[in-house]
Amino acid sequence: MVDLEVKVWGFGERDTVPSQMYVVASKIGGQTLGAFVDGKMAGFVLAYPGIRDGKPYLHSHMAAVLPELRDLGIGRSLKLAQREEALARGITLIEWTFDPLQAKNAYFNFCRLGVTARRYLLDVYGSTSSPLHAGLPTDRLVAEWDLDSPRVSQILRGETPDITQRAEHISFVIEEPFSTNIESTQQHMRNRFLDLFAAGYGVTWFEPQPGGGTYLLEPGVSRS
Repeated sequence: MVDLEVKVWGFGERDTVPSQMYVVASKIGGQTLGAFVDGKMAGFVLAYPGIRDGKPYLHSHMAAVLPELRDLGIGRSLKLAQREEALARGITLIEWTFDPLQAKNAYFNFCRLGVTARRYLLDVYGSTSSPLHAGLPTDRLVAEWDLDSPRVSQILRGETPDITQRAEHISFVIEEPFSTNIESTQQHMRNRFLDLFAAGYGVTWFEPQPGGGTYLLEPGVSRS
């Protein structure tokens, strides 16, 4: 798992989660789940137990798939295994953070898993050694995965939920390699998310487009 961290994120030593923390997670009610192809580890998820509103939940700290084995459904299989294991223990909420500038992750989270998001965190991890973070502040959306909700079940069946006509939109486009305006793009998105979340909106869907996509936010989004 530690080897995969380095291969996937390119972390330096100070940002790499040490092997002891995987052992700790497995001993205190968290999750360390791996996926294997031909006997070789292809991906993993790492989660820690937490308390939210007086109830236990899991914080999924890391999910990784080897670059050469992506788009084979391994990531989704890992998340579904994570969901099944949590529900078997009576845990109905898994949360994780992700970079809202990463369109593939956004599509996967909202359209393939059925998460919602109502919180935007500023520079969560500070500066990191990963080249994937492009030296930007590590702003993150918090994905809330209500494991046994009707909405999640619907999306996992491959059905598209109705999106209200009252939805607000946040769109972005990023050219690769990263264009010089990525900082202003992040700042614009930060301001929009913070304003709409403060007004009671939550993200329920994502529409991908070349170089980016559009977040759809609906009013009155709450946990099931």
